[in-house]
Amino acid sequence: MNANRFSRRQRLTKADEFTRVFRQGRRISGSLFTIVAAPNGEAHARLGLAISRKAARRAVDRNRLKRLVRETFRQQQLRLAGWDAVVMARPAARLEPNGALSAQLNALWQDLNDDATTADRTN
Repeated sequence: MNANRFSRRQRLTKADEFTRVFRQGRRISGSLFTIVAAPNGEAHARLGLAISRKAARRAVDRNRLKRLVRETFRQQQLRLAGWDAVVMARPAARLEPNGALSAQLNALWQDLNDDATTADRTN
């Protein structure tokens, strides 16, 4: 698997997969994004996007947010192996520059990774 590629097996594609993450997952929030993540029992991480029209009215804004989320996930996916994550944007995210969005996403991915390694040590 090429670490830079975002293949279909790295995505949440079914409604029941999203439902499982929302029911069983832990939430990590920032001022621009919320990530809900749950263990998936697999050797790789998977990403789901829930960027609503309430968060970004125009399609061009939603697509920009999705591209940034996917890019930061690609960069962090090896550290997040074994997790399913759903990312939601807050309305303020559409007004922020790409650098600020990426910085917050990277911080949230790091928080998730820290939580995962702490949970592994306690088990």
